[in-house]
Amino acid sequence: MDRQRWINLFAAISAVTVFGFALGLIFPLLSLVMEKHGVPPHVIGLNTAMQPLGILVSGFLVPHLTSRLGTRPVAIIAAFLTATIIVAYPFTPIYWAWFVLRFLHGLAVGALFTVSEAWVVEAAFGPARSRIMALYASILSVSFGLGSALISFTGIETILPFFIGAGFLAASTIPMFYYRPTGTFMPETGERQLSILGFARLAPILISAVTLFAVIDAAYLGLMPVYGVKKGFDQETAALMLTAFIVGNAGLQFPIGWIADHWSKRGMMVVCAFTTVIGSALIPSAFGTWLLWPVLVVTGATSAGIYTMALAELGERFSGNELVAGTAAFSTTWGAGALVGALIGGWAMDRFGPDGLPYATAMVFAAFVVAIAARTASAGRAARRA
Repeated sequence: MDRQRWINLFAAISAVTVFGFALGLIFPLLSLVMEKHGVPPHVIGLNTAMQPLGILVSGFLVPHLTSRLGTRPVAIIAAFLTATIIVAYPFTPIYWAWFVLRFLHGLAVGALFTVSEAWVVEAAFGPARSRIMALYASILSVSFGLGSALISFTGIETILPFFIGAGFLAASTIPMFYYRPTGTFMPETGERQLSILGFARLAPILISAVTLFAVIDAAYLGLMPVYGVKKGFDQETAALMLTAFIVGNAGLQFPIGWIADHWSKRGMMVVCAFTTVIGSALIPSAFGTWLLWPVLVVTGATSAGIYTMALAELGERFSGNELVAGTAAFSTTWGAGALVGALIGGWAMDRFGPDGLPYATAMVFAAFVVAIAARTASAGRAARRA
């Protein structure tokens, strides 16, 4: 990489850190506050769903905003807007005001999500692409983990975690000012504009993989601490369950990327998905034993590995307008999948008790694994006939 590519990658990592920390802090923090105030799980799930709904909508808006303003201004404005919204939470009513704030929060972090991924994919190329994507996913996971771990130190009784989160977000924008576009992923003159739906038709398995990851990501980010409390943990230990889930994301992405670079990205994606099904299904029986923590770590690692493989394949297969459309499609798809995950998680806990959360996510994952395997097999048969 040349010097500017490294600078751009560092700026992208800064944007990723902002995105991850904002979601990693707010998802469990708001859920725990609502649980303390007696809000039922299905309402917490509905409130949690507002954030991915905002991310979904942002996927349609961000390409137009970046074409008019550029990616750097959009990322910086979105980061400061996110910080402002975080400060507003403790000063507004928990119920309807938080529904509105979380939707706006999703719009802002969705813009960061789309822009940071475009920057990372732009800077990543060559035979180490999966490992660079793994580094990206690891840092994203660490920032998620820092957000949730902060609650263990500050608690939820004061406004301190909100102000720490907002200050961190504002400071993390500084490297973004040094980003300069290299032209790698910028649209070529006269190049056909590809829509998000058009990209989905080109890469249905990648879109399915992102949806798969988003379902478990939102369900566990929003409801894992509530699950832990309802199963008997105190609030701090329940928040650490989410941290353990995220630690696996951070610590094991590079080995997953290394294997994929030397074996198969698509094959590694399927292995990760299958392992996540097993891990989610084991959480209830492991609860209350030391096995819970390694199960959470492995499940977190393999669920994030699916997304890492999707990103690596995106950068390998697409460029120009197709790459821009791909990063926007990933953001929108993540929002849609996270919306489903939050709603299913809240409903399952209300309907079947706390263990409904991991069992429901395991079933959704299993359905997607079957669908992806069937499509891969069908494509293989078509290729052999040709």
